[in-house]
Amino acid sequence: MSLAETLKPHLPYLRRYARALTGSQKSGDAFVKATLEAIIADPGSLSDDNNVRVHLYRIFSGIWESANVSVTADPDDNTAQSHLNAIPDISRQVLLLTALEGFSISEVAKIADVGVNSINGLLEDAIAEIDNEIRSDVLIIEDEVLISMELQQIVSGLGHRVCGTATTHKGALEAVAKAKPSLVLADIQLADGSSGIDAVKDILEKISVPVIFITAFPERLLTGERPEPTFLITKPFQPNAIRAAISQALFFSTAARDSRG
Repeated sequence: MSLAETLKPHLPYLRRYARALTGSQKSGDAFVKATLEAIIADPGSLSDDNNVRVHLYRIFSGIWESANVSVTADPDDNTAQSHLNAIPDISRQVLLLTALEGFSISEVAKIADVGVNSINGLLEDAIAEIDNEIRSDVLIIEDEVLISMELQQIVSGLGHRVCGTATTHKGALEAVAKAKPSLVLADIQLADGSSGIDAVKDILEKISVPVIFITAFPERLLTGERPEPTFLITKPFQPNAIRAAISQALFFSTAARDSRG
């Protein structure tokens, strides 16, 4: 199997992780590109054992931590790339690797180059940070009742307020008209066959708000053919993945507002 074929299945998820870690598709993809360039220069870096995904993320982690990637600042980038150095790095990285990417504790320790015994403490630090984030109004666009209820419990448990729920494109727009959310959680396939992607697009034409997509069909968004969502969680999800994404989305949204004065 060629190097390209070996890496191909893992790249959409590495790009998702990179966007969540850095706050934007542009900066995340820059780090992924640097990772691929490093692997091409030294293919043997993946040959240590059969767990290619762990080694891929480990190489990415080393490049991200060294921050030797040149990213041109974009004044229209609402993810505040200039605030990258302000991110609490290792605890945030450990939380995303476990909650979002589903790695085991031992795999996270290898990727992040930290001791296994320190992982739980880093996770606790990250979760404490999440619990201290700015309280916000959240709109949930989800047609499955049980999932919607679970999301409402997670949102409320973090101290945020669910300002509305919707199961269709039309319902989402009506909810936004009644209460302006600070964050949107959205499925992409809704009850009446309408599209959560289209609903979010229409919402963003009315207000500027961070969006977290939660879907069983991530491949519909991880195409590389158009701007992709910074925050994308695959169903079935772990509650901590939602918590991590909410923290990340609010962090970058707040940083962007601060940078604009």
